[in-house]
Amino acid sequence: MNKNYYAVLMAGGVGSRFWPVSTTENPKQFHDMLGTGETLIQKTFKRLNKFVPTENILILTNERYNDLVLEQLPMVTQEQVVLEPAMRNTAPCILYAALKIQKMNPDGVMIVAPSDHWIEDEDAFAKDVISCFEKCGREEVLCTLGIKPTFPNTGFGYIEFEKQSGDGLKKVYQFREKPDYGTAKEFLEQGNFLWNAGIFMWSVNTIVNAFKNYQPDQYSLFEAGMSCYNNADEKAFISENYPKAENISIDYAILEHSKAIFVLPATFDWNDLGTWGSLYDKLNKDEHGNAVVNSKVISQDATGNMIRSPKGKIIVVDGLEDYIIVDKEEVLLIYPKSKEQDIKQVLAKVKEKFGDQYA
Repeated sequence: MNKNYYAVLMAGGVGSRFWPVSTTENPKQFHDMLGTGETLIQKTFKRLNKFVPTENILILTNERYNDLVLEQLPMVTQEQVVLEPAMRNTAPCILYAALKIQKMNPDGVMIVAPSDHWIEDEDAFAKDVISCFEKCGREEVLCTLGIKPTFPNTGFGYIEFEKQSGDGLKKVYQFREKPDYGTAKEFLEQGNFLWNAGIFMWSVNTIVNAFKNYQPDQYSLFEAGMSCYNNADEKAFISENYPKAENISIDYAILEHSKAIFVLPATFDWNDLGTWGSLYDKLNKDEHGNAVVNSKVISQDATGNMIRSPKGKIIVVDGLEDYIIVDKEEVLLIYPKSKEQDIKQVLAKVKEKFGDQYA
């Protein structure tokens, strides 16, 4: 296995659209959302571990999830868990991780990947990432994986690539914000747009130089701690300085400025598992089109439902179509799939009326 390959797993999000299973205390990446016996972070770690050495995988997460990470990934050491003392979006934590890796191995190339996505063909995924790693090792470029759109999705950002790009890696023209439906339809008709999956590859030197050029204040803030990284002084330096970092995404901080970004259209099936509906799409269905996780179900005139409960619980459903039915200790959610984007607002109402302990 190539010792220059590194991975940074992003595991700090809350996944509030998966409430009531995903909560602030225990977000969706630490749950077995698919009913496979493995949590999403365990599946992602295993997928990356096929081509990245175990000790070269860093997990970026919030301080409150440290124990969950170590419990679910017993093969990693405390040093591999990179803790954010404050929520500052993706740019600061990526720079922090890149400087840590650069100090360990200046020849390192790294992938930054979400910890909670679903990927079907893991061998195709590995092949795509390695071909990006090879380009990043040869040239000062940033690479990303784009997903071929299957419908005009308004929930994803898009990557527009230059039409004259040949096969394989294509030169990125620009990143586009989440579009409205009409714009998304136009993107698909043009044929040179891909969904942005938030999976990035670059050499540590290239990404650090990009911060130096495009985000000099952020770079100076973190570069000042170089002597502290990977030793006993790191925690104190980060506790004091991390909260001073600008709250900015990697897209705005670096990708919008860089002139040397390439995208590889992915050769694997992908789903961001962002909502109960996207989870429903990926699960096997019973004879009535219901997707069932953990439950024992008796259904009558009930079709297209997403049903989840504690293991072995009997759920009887009659007369419901296209609903999300999630039973979790103190909360039962019965909600139309068509309104799944509103679950965040429902969660806010629950917090307001009954307190934060249910969120």
